Amino acid sequence: MIKILLDTDIGTDVDDAVCLAYLLAHPDCELLGITTVTGEAEKRASLASVLCQTVSRDVPIYPGAEQPMQGVQRQPIAQQAVCLPRWPHQTEFPQGQAVDFLAQTIRAHPGEIVLLTIGPLTNAGLLFSQHPDVAKMLAGFVMMGGNFDQAGPEGDRVEWNVAGDPLASDIVYKAPVRLHRSLGLNVTQRVMMSADEVRDRYTNPLLRPVLDMAEIWFTGFYPFITYHDPLAAATIFEPDLCSYQKGRVLLDTVDQPGKTIWQADESAGPHEVALEVDVDRYFEHFFGIVSQSQVS
Repeated sequence: MIKILLDTDIGTDVDDAVCLAYLLAHPDCELLGITTVTGEAEKRASLASVLCQTVSRDVPIYPGAEQPMQGVQRQPIAQQAVCLPRWPHQTEFPQGQAVDFLAQTIRAHPGEIVLLTIGPLTNAGLLFSQHPDVAKMLAGFVMMGGNFDQAGPEGDRVEWNVAGDPLASDIVYKAPVRLHRSLGLNVTQRVMMSADEVRDRYTNPLLRPVLDMAEIWFTGFYPFITYHDPLAAATIFEPDLCSYQKGRVLLDTVDQPGKTIWQADESAGPHEVALEVDVDRYFEHFFGIVSQSQVS
């Protein structure tokens, strides 16, 4: 079993809900807790609780920071919260305790926990700045964030999660974590599924509330899902779904705040970024795991 803490902005892009469903279904995942980030963090916590209750799992959920450490909040509302009346969900959560919860949980399991972040990095930045000892206690830090294909046609794109809080992102990339892995847009955007295929394949009971959230995404944003976040999660359990390169991630804090700059260094780089993904194998893995979920 791998112990996971999940930090998520579930409620806007639907891939967060897809990722959480995957973690709840995975037989080797011990999900120790969930923290939420960005605007309407409590509604995001309620959305996370929908999936936990679908599989009758009592996972601690803590609403986290709604405002970034630096910059303007670009994600003030959780659009998918409109589906909450249709699903059983939790409505009361501990307030103002998300970062302390993360720190206390990591200290209780030194060397055992992977912190998975799939939203803007405010909670993680606060964690590493307020509790600097915990970085070295993590088994790993895995994030969906950044863009590491500077030479490609979309090399100038600034990724949402890292740019959502440049100061927090800078703190995170300087944290001395033993495994510091980023799944960037250069890889995650290759893993996509159309709305029609999602509707055809999301038949497992665990995915029914995810599909409800997805319809809001399809109507208000894009008619497809890009599997940014669930791919990042999958590499924790099946790292060879992707290939990687070691090096150093630097951040542009002046011209394009939050833009990631990649410097390859296989000998001494503190960071690891994904370079390639086996898309067909990923989908086989994802649906194989989700099919094992037990809904009571």
